[in-house]
Amino acid sequence: MFVCMAMAGSQPPMSSKSVSPLVPAAIPAKCRESGSLLTTEFSNTSLLQSCDDSRRIQQIKKMFDEAQLSVSAYDTAWMAMVPTPTSSIQDSPFFPQCARWILDNQRSDGSWGLPRRDPSLTKDALSSTLACILALQRWGLGEQQVTKGLRFLDCNSASLTDQKQHVPIGFDIIFPGMIDCAKDLRLNLPFKSTDVDAMLTKRNVELTSGFSRNAEGRRAYLAYVSEGIQHTQDWDMVMKYQRQNGSLFNSPSTTAVAFSHLRDPDCLRYLSAILDKFENAAPTIHPLDIRSRLSVIDTLESLGVARHFTNEIKMLLDQTYQCWLQGDEEIFLNTTTCSMAFRLLRVYGYDVSSEDCFFNSLEGYLKDKTAVLELHKASQIIYPEEPILEELNSWTMNFLKQEFCNDSIYRDQIDESISTKVQDALTFPYHVDLDRLCHMRSIHHYSDIDYTWTLKTSYRCPNIGNKDLLKLAAEDFNFCQSIQQKELKLLGRWIIENKLDKLSFARQKLGYCYFSAAATIYAPELSDARISWTKNGVLTTVVDDFFDVAGSMEELINLVQLLEKGEVDDASIDFCSEEVEILFTAIRGTIREVGDMALAWQGRDVSSHINDIWVETVKSMLKEAEWSKNKWVPTMDEYLQNAGMSFALLPIVLPSVYLVGPKLSEEMVSSAEYKNLYEAMNTCGRLLNDWRGVQRESEQGTVNAVSVLMHEGGRTLDDAMEEVKRLIERETKQLLKLVLLEKENGIPNCCKQLFWNMTKACHLFYMNNDGYTNEEMVGVAKSILDEPIHLSP
Repeated sequence: MFVCMAMAGSQPPMSSKSVSPLVPAAIPAKCRESGSLLTTEFSNTSLLQSCDDSRRIQQIKKMFDEAQLSVSAYDTAWMAMVPTPTSSIQDSPFFPQCARWILDNQRSDGSWGLPRRDPSLTKDALSSTLACILALQRWGLGEQQVTKGLRFLDCNSASLTDQKQHVPIGFDIIFPGMIDCAKDLRLNLPFKSTDVDAMLTKRNVELTSGFSRNAEGRRAYLAYVSEGIQHTQDWDMVMKYQRQNGSLFNSPSTTAVAFSHLRDPDCLRYLSAILDKFENAAPTIHPLDIRSRLSVIDTLESLGVARHFTNEIKMLLDQTYQCWLQGDEEIFLNTTTCSMAFRLLRVYGYDVSSEDCFFNSLEGYLKDKTAVLELHKASQIIYPEEPILEELNSWTMNFLKQEFCNDSIYRDQIDESISTKVQDALTFPYHVDLDRLCHMRSIHHYSDIDYTWTLKTSYRCPNIGNKDLLKLAAEDFNFCQSIQQKELKLLGRWIIENKLDKLSFARQKLGYCYFSAAATIYAPELSDARISWTKNGVLTTVVDDFFDVAGSMEELINLVQLLEKGEVDDASIDFCSEEVEILFTAIRGTIREVGDMALAWQGRDVSSHINDIWVETVKSMLKEAEWSKNKWVPTMDEYLQNAGMSFALLPIVLPSVYLVGPKLSEEMVSSAEYKNLYEAMNTCGRLLNDWRGVQRESEQGTVNAVSVLMHEGGRTLDDAMEEVKRLIERETKQLLKLVLLEKENGIPNCCKQLFWNMTKACHLFYMNNDGYTNEEMVGVAKSILDEPIHLSP
């Protein structure tokens, strides 16, 4: 049976049409005047007011502006090497400002490249430094800088053969190619001949071998690293990859070397536009605006503060969706950007298709770890009948496990940063990860992650890795946690006042039940929803125990009949036991209280609907008790029709749906859409319980889906378990589609999200163990509810 390891609504998806904010624009005044816990302290206090943090918010909003990119000494050097075409002897640079930048931006140690680079990026520094030396040597400039740069190469030459160094993309082709360029310029490099020979051999092997499974990816890769091939390059093949902006792969270095050989006017247009924007230098990739700004949204989501930037996110995603519909190259010709755009647009309710979005291209050949991780995360946002995403999920999962989960493989600091994200994605896929668990992990990891990315050289986006954002996230987490601690104390008193602690047969799981609410309904303004969720969760747990182990058939029938009567005079109530009286009184009191809260939100009385939900739930529990008593095995259809209801998710979820903001008409809550939502949720929850609890329930003689399939179809245990697993996957995908796709005049997104979050809770709860036996969950709940986040200075 389900034991309330579930939770409710989080940030709602947004569509291109409208936004359904998680936090309602105004809390009904009646909520504060009634017995609701939405007091003035809880309801009207926002993080912004309590922390007086408007400056920090404004700073963070600047992150939504166009991408801020670090300049690349490596790419600037290749632009500096472009000769002036009008000179017959080609003895002057076409972009002299790039040469001047190189002269002015050498590091104190003689290198060129990013400041404060990680020690594992020495190969990258060697590559950038050699490129800058070649540019200066070609034009007879900066003798002092060249000498100092050669000294850096000499001091760090051991890193060329160090297997522990992070290897930039194309290094094994490009760096030996630059050594050849140095020979043409009569430049003596301080490298051992044995090391040079080894690198040249490795380069030749890489140029002559290929991956037959991805011939297109190999061609794209060889075009991308053209500066390492130069005179033997097939330039006709290379130019097939030219983009509308004139670039090759949005790479200044590749485009510069192509322009040197071909004098293509569109290449010149791209390079000139870069210098107009970045003045005397070039980034390693341009443009990167869409990816950079999507990364901001992704970061805000992962840290749990996206709800403070609803308007900015809406505007940016609307723009991204238009680019998606127009087939923008910046999205569709970059796997990382395409994957991130697909995932965020779909999660926020935009209608995007997986067809023709993901392709076998450059990143597939490179095995770009960041691209593969983004592909994997995108593949988790899957609807029924999407074989492309199924295949992607399988391939990316296997690749990431192979690359990051083998302890014998050395991982440099850059890989360690990605590894943290990979481990999270593999351990907590989208259908398992509760919001506040994700936020807590992300906040703890945020300051540890090196926000340095590597293509042919390393680069940073200064608007990612923002310390103001980290502080805001930690303060938000702690602020919400302080409110939740007060609520938990009030709920503890409610347990005692209703004598639920006197029921010796019942599991007392208030902490777990409240955790399941606080893990997702974390906004301070949604106290009513958390309280309703938790109280009904506690009650369903206790009632479930009563029907399973403690109540006689007379008591069970008595409780059902009392709830069927609805509101009756206390004097006319006939309890057959004290246990029935305690349970009935607590359920009826909670129905009244939640009804009062819902009246303030909805403007109408929904108490009878809440009572009906409870009646249907206990009636289904009674039917299961009768099956068990009579040793009756139903058909699978009969079982699922009843068992989904007896799993007791509806008394937890449906009342809370009334308490997250939007008004729901009677037509909405009786619609086919509403029914489909809760039936898919019920089926997922019940089957997950049965799948994980088959051994326990078999020993108890309790009917479950696995035993029904074995009885009905003559299946083996393994076959029945596999069929249940298949059904779980199907229903999970179907529910996700129902939740994310917006329907005109349908259930508001923030209400639908409650059904999905409940299902995620069930997946998490039954991920490894059956029910409350998972002791790790105790520590997780404690960290969410009891342990404030403290940032290091």
